Amino acid sequence: MASNVKESIALSWANVKSNKLRTIITVIIMALGIFALILIITAIRAASNSLTDSFSTMGSNTFGIRYNARFMRFGNNRGGNVQKKTPERQKKSNIGIPISFTEAKEFKNRYTFPGTVTSIALMGASEIVASYNNKKTNPDINIFGADENYVDLNGYSVATGRNFTPVEVNSGSSVCILGSSVAEKLFAGNANKAIDKVVNVDHRPYKVIAVLKDKGSSAFFNTGRVVLLPLTNVRRYYSTSRSSYSIAVKVSDIKMIDVASGEATAVFRPIRKLQVTDDDNFSIDKSDSIAETVINNLSWLEKGTIGIAFITLIGAAIGLMNIMLVAVNERTKEIGLLKALGGTRQDIRRQFLFESILISLMGAAAGIVAGILVGNIVAILLKTGFVLPWGWVLISIIVCSLTGLVAGLYPAYKASNLDPIVALRYE
Repeated sequence: MASNVKESIALSWANVKSNKLRTIITVIIMALGIFALILIITAIRAASNSLTDSFSTMGSNTFGIRYNARFMRFGNNRGGNVQKKTPERQKKSNIGIPISFTEAKEFKNRYTFPGTVTSIALMGASEIVASYNNKKTNPDINIFGADENYVDLNGYSVATGRNFTPVEVNSGSSVCILGSSVAEKLFAGNANKAIDKVVNVDHRPYKVIAVLKDKGSSAFFNTGRVVLLPLTNVRRYYSTSRSSYSIAVKVSDIKMIDVASGEATAVFRPIRKLQVTDDDNFSIDKSDSIAETVINNLSWLEKGTIGIAFITLIGAAIGLMNIMLVAVNERTKEIGLLKALGGTRQDIRRQFLFESILISLMGAAAGIVAGILVGNIVAILLKTGFVLPWGWVLISIIVCSLTGLVAGLYPAYKASNLDPIVALRYE
């Protein structure tokens, strides 16, 4: 039995090699679907790894607390009047209540979850100009009021200089920390030259104590176009009755971030004077939520790619079946001779099934290798490690084997049922 199987495989391989053009065309058709699947999966894994690495260095173990901003709702009437909420409805909805400095400070004092660090910040002004001597920036600089923990909790690091001290934060000293883009503009990229210089930020003088490293930018915010001022300084010049303070918390163990954020909610609700039946009037945002959203969106692309690969494999199976049927017609006389020499129906079926599966596996191998190589170009561009989706490689091999088996069933059945006398007389 084993020798018959071995002979069937050898004969199938010989037939595959003897019809090179037909085999190559079939392999290409089969490989396209697998190539698309492995390519996209590999690229998605590389992008996901890059996002995870990026956010792990930009505060993935932090979460922030902000107030629920009020959204104005416009009516459908032609006058375009705004539907304003009554005080009762506003209180019930718990929307649009800023976080005061007293509340933020009280939270920082009360929140004692193990291994956490808390920071308070306030957005000062946007689209302002910073200048030094005869050089000035474009009016696209953002001012943030920060405490001594702000730099670390927001993924920044100091390129040169030092961080704020608690005394400077509490007293509102006229010192500042420049973002990388601001220092580039005012000091021609020489960060060391900026230290101890006095720059004008929104027409007020501040002594530079540090320059931040560039941590990259997004489509919505350039992290280098910032100037950090002591929190009390920003409160003095930019705080209004509608100003809302933001709170950030860093957890030492990322696995505890859900527990820590839950504890933060429990601590902050009494500070916000919420009853047990009231909804939260603040939101807790984890810093990796954007990465999670992007990765979830990438998973939809992955699902779409699986659908495309499935459709391609159906087409490849149909093409393979047609090619195998042509092979049956071309080798009718050979099949008759094999039967006349004692070959059984099982031997004939086995030969054609093996031939179909071999072609499918060759297509799978070509698609997998090409997909991994091309997909890892993305990994190289994103500077992540080599990605090899072992699970999908195994799935591709199994699916292609089944595809070859299904595609070869009818041709094998047809070949095995040929009458040997009629087959020998076939011209």
